[in-house]
Amino acid sequence: MYQVHLIVSGLVQGVCYRADCKEEAIKLNLKGWVRNLSSGEVEVLAQGEKENIEKLIEWCRKGPSHARVDNLKIEWQDKTENFTIFKVI
Repeated sequence: MYQVHLIVSGLVQGVCYRADCKEEAIKLNLKGWVRNLSSGEVEVLAQGEKENIEKLIEWCRKGPSHARVDNLKIEWQDKTENFTIFKVI
């Protein structure tokens, strides 16, 4: 089980980024959360199989059709807690 922390910047709020990210994460059997930050960025914490996390990272580089991703910060981490679902917070 792996964990990654992502910060996505660009035009990523108000374009269904969080909802679509959640949908993608659930398809990939990942657990964790996604949320908006006051800075205009989106933050993601995902846990699961490394291959599936890497697929989510690739999705996050583009996001939904109306988004524009300018930067994606990726930090692999030790698992801090066990999540049972993937949710928007």
